Amino acid sequence: MTEAQFIPKTYTKAVENGSFTWSSPSNIALVKYWGKKKDQIPENPSISFTLNNCKTTTTLSFSKKTDKEKFSFDVFLDGEKKDGFKPKIETFFKRVETYLPFLKEYHFKIETSNTFPHSSGIASSASGMSALALCLMSVEKELLNGQVISSAVDKPQEDDAYFIQKASFLARLGSGSACRSLEGDLVVWGKNDFIEGSSDLFGVKFPHQVHDVFKNYQDTILLVDKGEKQVSSTVGHNLMHGHPFAQERFKQAHENLEAISTILQEGELDKFIALVESEALTLHAMMMTSMPYFILMKPNTLQIINKIWAFRAETGSKVCFTLDAGANVHVLYPEKEATTVLEFIQTELAEFCQNGQFINDKVGFGAKLIKSE
Repeated sequence: MTEAQFIPKTYTKAVENGSFTWSSPSNIALVKYWGKKKDQIPENPSISFTLNNCKTTTTLSFSKKTDKEKFSFDVFLDGEKKDGFKPKIETFFKRVETYLPFLKEYHFKIETSNTFPHSSGIASSASGMSALALCLMSVEKELLNGQVISSAVDKPQEDDAYFIQKASFLARLGSGSACRSLEGDLVVWGKNDFIEGSSDLFGVKFPHQVHDVFKNYQDTILLVDKGEKQVSSTVGHNLMHGHPFAQERFKQAHENLEAISTILQEGELDKFIALVESEALTLHAMMMTSMPYFILMKPNTLQIINKIWAFRAETGSKVCFTLDAGANVHVLYPEKEATTVLEFIQTELAEFCQNGQFINDKVGFGAKLIKSE
């Protein structure tokens, strides 16, 4: 696929107004992407678990307007108008206008809410931008009279597959990791030699049969620090340009993606633990060795990691951790260990969370259309 294949044919249906509501989940990368090129193209491939409970629900209402010179929209979070969100969405609209040429023809009301607490330290950009992209794709489908058609071909695409693929393509232009949130349970983003159909432009479902041990895998998110990060992910990604270890890191990510593909199929939990924890620590090592350098982990992050290592050594548990670009800890474990691990979290790890807060989640299967009007 190329970018040109996401440019639509001429719209065939006049639509004055309407609304669509989608929910889309967050995701947690197992092999991390860190560093990007122009237009949100990743420097290395990544693979993520799609989450189930941590999600964003977005209603996009639209009505025809006469002034077609500029974008027009309002944004609401939990019913409260949020003008502070407008610059990011305006940037997103500018990036995707070529692929959604109707954007300046309508005024949009974007109403969004998260199932996880606001400012809980869980990145909402992946769930939020993917939900918005899906709503916009629903508008386009309506304008094309129910068919999603590319200008690069003479006939409709495989409708559902192309719809999701283009939505993932658009979501990526809002937030890179958002392209991994539309489907599940595992999604790969970034061109590589091991996953057929992989692309830098959009996420693709992991194509192989996953071992039963990874079905319904659990993720408890420990909220160590709910404050704003001192260094944004965008700034952190850019610091990989000229980073002394960048090229070796990108090579390592390709190798780890190949390795985890086999691990997920064969159910090798010890190898899964070693690779996933190494990936998490490598991500933060890249931050600590960039120039300028920075640290997003907190003392309590390290306390939790050491506690997990000790618990695993004492009990033989297959619990492990991963980290996003922040201080919070994702505790990953098989469903059959849920009772034991949750007791461990409550008795030994919750004290290191802000206000003792953590969120229980598990692997999910992607976005859902809630309502169309």
